[in-house]
Amino acid sequence: MDILPKSFYDRNAKEVAPELLGMHLVRTIDGVARIGRIVETEAYLGPPDLAAHSTKGLTKRTSVMYGPPGYAYVYLIYGMYHCLNMVTGPGGHASAVLVRALEPISGIDEATNGPGKLCRALKIDLRLYGHDLSGGELTVMRPKGRPEPFTIATSPRIGVDYAKEWALEPLRFTIAGNPYLSRR
Repeated sequence: MDILPKSFYDRNAKEVAPELLGMHLVRTIDGVARIGRIVETEAYLGPPDLAAHSTKGLTKRTSVMYGPPGYAYVYLIYGMYHCLNMVTGPGGHASAVLVRALEPISGIDEATNGPGKLCRALKIDLRLYGHDLSGGELTVMRPKGRPEPFTIATSPRIGVDYAKEWALEPLRFTIAGNPYLSRR
């Protein structure tokens, strides 16, 4: 498998999000790889997007989003669940793609059908905030061989009703019919 280069992320989140579908998220712990196929993502388009964390500007929490693309933006919600995003766009753009669900491939025994569940299964937490996705213990890789064909479905993002007109934008991307989606 080939690790996705930083140039992959150096585009609009709306372009990157559907192209992450089918890629493998790899979390290596003590030399053992836990691998999941990305089956659901959401794009967050930067400060104008009222659902994006960066809409409130540069903060300690969002600082990695204002840096170069290809880094992990990990945050805690409800005081108990971690979520993994990949920073996209040119530096300073403050956009990202949330990974919402994985299909387990190898080394994963827990549920991965939700952003908090997949982070728990892969032991992704705030220690990986700002991690360079092009190497080390957390990477995104293109699977070897001919990819399995799939249809991409789009819908509004989940849980962003507060974001006014942005709540209705079709920025959630899924592998249609996949049994590991967070919601069908």
